[in-house]
Amino acid sequence: MARANRRLTGPARYTAYVDGPDPLAPPLDLTEALAAIGEDVMAGSSAEAALREYLRRGGADRPGLDELARRVAERRRELTSRNNLDGTLREVKELLDRAVLAERKQLARDVEMDEGDRALAQMQLDNLPASPAAAVSELNEYAWRSGEARQEFEKIKDLLGREMLDQRFAGMKQALSEATDEDRAALRQMLGDLNELLDAHRRGEDTQQQFDDFMSQHGDYFPEQPQTIDELLDSLAQRAAAAQRMRNSMTADQRRELDALAQQAFGSPDLMDALAQMDDNLRSLRPGEDWAGAERMNGQNGLGLGDGTGVFQDLADLDELAEQLAQSYQGSQLDDLDLDQLARQLGPDAVVDARTLQRLERELKRSGAIRRGDDGRLALTPKAMRQLGKEILRAVAETMSGRTGGHEVRRAGAAGELSGATREWEFGDTEPWDVTRTLTNALVRTGRQGNGSVRVEIGDVEVQETEARTQACVALLVDTSFSMAMEGRWVPMKRTTLALHTLITSRFRGDDLQLIGFGRSASVMPIEELVGLDAKWEKGTNLHHALLLANRHFRKHPNAQPVLLIVTDGEPTSHLEADGEVFFDYPPAPATIAISVRELDASMRLGARTTFFRLGDDPGLARFVDGMARRVGGTVVATDTDDLSAAVIGSYLDSRRNGAFGGWGRDEDPFG
Repeated sequence: MARANRRLTGPARYTAYVDGPDPLAPPLDLTEALAAIGEDVMAGSSAEAALREYLRRGGADRPGLDELARRVAERRRELTSRNNLDGTLREVKELLDRAVLAERKQLARDVEMDEGDRALAQMQLDNLPASPAAAVSELNEYAWRSGEARQEFEKIKDLLGREMLDQRFAGMKQALSEATDEDRAALRQMLGDLNELLDAHRRGEDTQQQFDDFMSQHGDYFPEQPQTIDELLDSLAQRAAAAQRMRNSMTADQRRELDALAQQAFGSPDLMDALAQMDDNLRSLRPGEDWAGAERMNGQNGLGLGDGTGVFQDLADLDELAEQLAQSYQGSQLDDLDLDQLARQLGPDAVVDARTLQRLERELKRSGAIRRGDDGRLALTPKAMRQLGKEILRAVAETMSGRTGGHEVRRAGAAGELSGATREWEFGDTEPWDVTRTLTNALVRTGRQGNGSVRVEIGDVEVQETEARTQACVALLVDTSFSMAMEGRWVPMKRTTLALHTLITSRFRGDDLQLIGFGRSASVMPIEELVGLDAKWEKGTNLHHALLLANRHFRKHPNAQPVLLIVTDGEPTSHLEADGEVFFDYPPAPATIAISVRELDASMRLGARTTFFRLGDDPGLARFVDGMARRVGGTVVATDTDDLSAAVIGSYLDSRRNGAFGGWGRDEDPFG
């Protein structure tokens, strides 16, 4: 790093930052990603699958892997649809035509030429084979009268030599455009030494010193500057395999023409013999390269052998990028992306997008939101659950703020003694503002205004923490029968559960919440298990078992106010029998209804304040929950899935504020 007192002696120049992550990149906001991942987890995806899906889909303001893969596929289609493989043959044909035309002109204007010789030469030119390779072979013995024609013809041999070398060593066609005999001799020496090195390596007899000596003498031919024999082999084999795939993609006629023409490269078959030996060594040493692939190239742009090989290398790069972007192989991760390859094929913007996704994946794991469990699978952590729950609570707050009485609901909750600590205001808080901290936060955020005014936003507000004086014992019973998933109520049920869990654990920590899922049977579930619960094709709605568990929870907290919240979309159709077995029947058996009512009565005797949240329009369910609520002096909230979270949160807060639920009297009990 430069010293701080260094003086600049010229104008500063700024270029793209390429050495690792951009140090000026803004911090990533993980809120959107966690919300999307959480939604997928609640819908039944694993955390790993949800993370992969988000990275594929991308966010509102960032492209995902699918968009990068689309660009890769589009680039591949462009290469195969725009190009074809007859560029070298076209160029040979053009040189041949120019040579023949120049020779015809010379024959026509050479007045001193013997007429018999003129006629013979014209006949030879008139009867040249249609095949460029055969024509070149026949003209090798032709006595050229035109210096220009001879020069054009010699260009064919030079072109073929440069193209053959360009296939194996990128850039050689251009580098040898003005080559001298000395340059060609040096090239032949390099090929000979290279084949000796490859032969020795294949036999296991090469040394690092042999490689170093080779690079010291011939390193200019290898701009990649490989440091080991393996690096050299990888580079050469990838290029040679691409050249073979190009050959495989040609028509049989094209291959025959080029094979015949190749013998004319630099006017001798020696070059092709050396290249064939090199190819044999590379095939033996790198059999894993794709030597058998082929592509259909049907465009209008004719590619020479060197350029065509480069295109086939590009196609291989694009196929590799497509596999990396698919992330479908075992242990795949975004750090596997070859950013240099991506930059070559799609440009710097694609690299920026890929780096952002890599940072996002790393930050999600580093932030503690996602971790790998003992079973090796990724899972959302409690921290992620809290963050997701906060986002749901914000949405609930917006919903409730627009309703009549919503303002009163947000004031719900009992205030206690001040603890002396402060924290950021969150939905559900009832504590008084800490004015000093709030104004300080606003000043730090905006800076002092010229007129002395300070604009306070909701994020600036801090409240004084209090110790809660009222404790509630809350049991949230959520229906996990298959009908909940089948009717689109699965995710709203989980969102509601997570929202209530977040509210109680963050704002009403004196309350004790137990989550109980009930399908054919019931069980107490930690929030992580319930959020990740998959729907099961299992008939049964065992409210009786769920109430047994809720009452056990209430009995463990005799000094707390029991609060019973039940979310369901069906009548009870199963119950626990005395031996612990589950009984199921549909339509609901009278015994199931009776035993469920009996356990609800037990909840009432424990002092539970009960609210049913009825989902759907089933008349039987409506009659049942209305009767149950009247029996225990509870409340029924008929809500749709969009309003479920607000309904449950509002009911809980209302119970804390009012200390009681409204309800019907016992004398109206339909169960008698």
